[in-house]
Amino acid sequence: MKIRGRIFAVDDDELIVSMLARGLKKEGYAVHFQTTPQDVVANIIAWQPDIVFLDVDLAEEMTGFDILAAIKKEGLEAEVVMLTADDSAESAIRAMKLGAIEYFTKPFNLDEIKIITGNIIDNIRRKAEIDYHRKNTCPYFEHGLVGESPCIMEIIRKAEKLVQARAETILVTGESGSGKEVLARHLHCRRQKEEGVGQGQSPFFAVNCTALPENLIESELFGHVKGAFTDARTDKKGIFELAGDGTLLLDEIGDMRLDLQAKLLRVLEERTVRRLGGSVDLPVQATVIVTTNKDLQAASEQGGFRKDLFFRLSAFALELPPLREREDDILLLARHFLRYFSSKYLKKGIKGFSVDAERAMLAYAWPGNVRELRNIIERCVVLEEMETITREHLLPNLAGWADAAAVASARIILPEEGLSLEGLEKDLIRQALERTGANQTKAAKLLGISYDTLRYQMKKFALV
Repeated sequence: MKIRGRIFAVDDDELIVSMLARGLKKEGYAVHFQTTPQDVVANIIAWQPDIVFLDVDLAEEMTGFDILAAIKKEGLEAEVVMLTADDSAESAIRAMKLGAIEYFTKPFNLDEIKIITGNIIDNIRRKAEIDYHRKNTCPYFEHGLVGESPCIMEIIRKAEKLVQARAETILVTGESGSGKEVLARHLHCRRQKEEGVGQGQSPFFAVNCTALPENLIESELFGHVKGAFTDARTDKKGIFELAGDGTLLLDEIGDMRLDLQAKLLRVLEERTVRRLGGSVDLPVQATVIVTTNKDLQAASEQGGFRKDLFFRLSAFALELPPLREREDDILLLARHFLRYFSSKYLKKGIKGFSVDAERAMLAYAWPGNVRELRNIIERCVVLEEMETITREHLLPNLAGWADAAAVASARIILPEEGLSLEGLEKDLIRQALERTGANQTKAAKLLGISYDTLRYQMKKFALV
């Protein structure tokens, strides 16, 4: 059964906390309770509850008010409900000033406690939903996905199925800059929500397999015990351990050494990890997401990637399309980034994009994908002073656009010996297709002809 929420109860009356625990557990809550003030603040912080029930009259050396003040000082976001035999208004006012959300006098009605608990949890969830959608106004930065194109909607649909199936290992492929880490963070956040875990409570670790030094990567991933090698002066947890029940992202898995691939396969198959020099197998609880911009199937056939690992990873795979294949999303993403950077850099005067700027973005091939679009919009917002971003603001930043524009506007000189018009047409069509990443709609725009005309010409010149 899915946990509705996490409750921590503190009261020196064992009958009260037992009754509270039994009643709330039946409602689907995970409940932890304590009857003494010893280490109570540290224990509450470690438990990370949604709601804390505190007895005001716990002990002379540490009252419920003291505990309330301490956990609020530590930054705990849990809601606090005070329990007391003192029904004075002064006591209630003090509790509310310190940050309590409710105040119950003993003896209390358990059914009323259940109703209040449910209302508080619903409000917490509602606030988390609002925060989640607010962050998604620029989801490239805030762990969500922007898009309405059929291909990206299909990715989101498949991602949701993997989350619901609690897939332990997921492969995400796609060109550089297409948003693989963004998709990984989206999967992480969706899994947290599916399991009823508060945002940010489960860790997310991202490791670039090419960024770690060769002599350290194994220790970083798997950990080591003291004396495992020359510099191993103490025991060290690896990232698989540190990730706990969160998410571990292994970026650029295609560049991992073959011997490490074998060890990774063992971890994924057995869901255990053994530190270097150790003899104990430790459980792996994290969801493991691996990403690459390489063709792992081709690499496995050529001996550059283990076939058994490829088969293991390809069981649950998501392939992110390049931005040039997401034409419906280009302007949507551009506007998201414009809003985000306008807010970040306090450029409130920017209204949007001109028509010619939008046409330029739609006609461009975006070899750097979403990352390139993001960087270009940020550069325009920071460096330009204007109400509207125009084509002229964008063009200096679009790699390769000058070459494409030159082809479109060049004046062709007819040589003395003549030339083949069909050969020239074929060459221009080929160049347009190359510059737009074989996107025929954009190639037609670049050439100034209709899509149907381009298709006819491609068939004529055997370019299909």
